[in-house]
Amino acid sequence: MGFALFSMAAVVALMGAAMGSALSQAKAAAAAFDALWRQPEISGTVFTFLLLSLAFMEALTLFVFAIIYILMLRVPV
Repeated sequence: MGFALFSMAAVVALMGAAMGSALSQAKAAAAAFDALWRQPEISGTVFTFLLLSLAFMEALTLFVFAIIYILMLRVPV
């Protein structure tokens, strides 16, 4: 019973981390569009940094979902 409660709490915590990652992706994209709106000539630099940061955020989100899936398989129904 204790492991099941721990697993369910971990799943809820990891889902919060995934939602935080999604919100940070949206904020990063909004900041990049704002920078491009102000200075269109730096589009190459902004695109490079945006793509790199979004890749790291997406990797974190995918790892979170993999851990959620693994833990959900261990929780008895």
